[in-house]
Amino acid sequence: MAYKISDECISCGACAAGCPVEAIAEGDGKFEINEDTCISCGACAAGCPVEAISE
Repeated sequence: MAYKISDECISCGACAAGCPVEAIAEGDGKFEINEDTCISCGACAAGCPVEAISE
């Protein structure tokens, strides 16, 4: 199951920088995870400073 980014995202880009498969891109007001590309490794959640990412 792919991870999700909540509205608490501050658009810092830490999640995108940590994603090994480049599944995260800047969206409308927050970053978004491409569900088809996400491998559910959790690297994005571990790198998020505001804990805006969850399974």
